[in-house]
Amino acid sequence: MTLKVSTGLRNAMLDTQSLKTALALGFIKLYSGAVPATADAAVTGTLLTTISVNSTGTGLSLATAAASGTIAKASEVWSGVNAATGTATYFRFIAATGDDGTLSTTQKRLQGTVGTSGADLNLSSVNLTATAVQTIDAANITLPTF
Repeated sequence: MTLKVSTGLRNAMLDTQSLKTALALGFIKLYSGAVPATADAAVTGTLLTTISVNSTGTGLSLATAAASGTIAKASEVWSGVNAATGTATYFRFIAATGDDGTLSTTQKRLQGTVGTSGADLNLSSVNLTATAVQTIDAANITLPTF
């Protein structure tokens, strides 16, 4: 699978920000339904959960330093209380500035697939149940070699 980077995130990284800075204190949203063709496209399906620090609504942090082109999640608990029941098919890591999910070439977004193996984000189960807590125990973002 290949992560998809929005135009807004690409431009931020090319102008003045690192990926880590652009997504600092952002959130991961898990959705059901068809995966949008690009990270600029409007969201599809149903929002199943929003991942934050300890399900508190506090934005997520990435590790202090990258190694070999990869940066990991910080040593904090990434979790969210499921808002709906459904099968997670894709995620968006969005910037702390907020994102209404509409078509945008300015929003900073990282989009990928969700599965149990071989996806951009692997979960123990893609079947989420409303009111259950969903955790992400490990997360690594890797940039390709140029």
